[in-house]
Amino acid sequence: MAYLSKKAFADSQGWAPSYVSKLASQGRLVMASDGKKVDVEATLAKIGKTADPSKAGVADRHRAARIKREVYASDSDEPPQDVAPAPPVGGPPPALMDAIDFQAARAAKEYYSALTIKAEYERSCGNTVERQAVEAAAFRGGRLMRDSLLGLPPQIANELANMTDSWEIERYLADRLRQVLTDATRLGEDELKKAMKA
Repeated sequence: MAYLSKKAFADSQGWAPSYVSKLASQGRLVMASDGKKVDVEATLAKIGKTADPSKAGVADRHRAARIKREVYASDSDEPPQDVAPAPPVGGPPPALMDAIDFQAARAAKEYYSALTIKAEYERSCGNTVERQAVEAAAFRGGRLMRDSLLGLPPQIANELANMTDSWEIERYLADRLRQVLTDATRLGEDELKKAMKA
């Protein structure tokens, strides 16, 4: 691992010392245990992980300007804006630090934003409905069915007591059950339609 002073680190990257101070204030500078030297590999890895990919064009322009400056030996030294340095060539990749992974966070944000937009689109097209409303309608429909069936015996007990023919009893029971189930189905469908419009 290479450790450099802040000024030496700025010089090694072709940055102004003020840019290194800005990185330190943003918490993107990894210091050695003594707190005085910069851990170069860890810092470059952290800067790369937390760089804003939308500013890659800015970084490229600053790199080009820096090369041009070095070629023509100009003294003006502007710090790059949120540069993601190129990883060191050769050797193992730098260890990842406990930093926010900007690219992963942005990808997650875009993913969930797309899911939200898709869900809203599906709901506006009528392909999806509010789950709670449907569950409440299903509960009311089930309760209505239960109450209708449990209310049937008291309604037909007297009529069944007067019947003696088993075929007549069976037909009467089938007719009354069919009527109760048809009514319950119709009312359940009405509940479901109301829930789907909500």
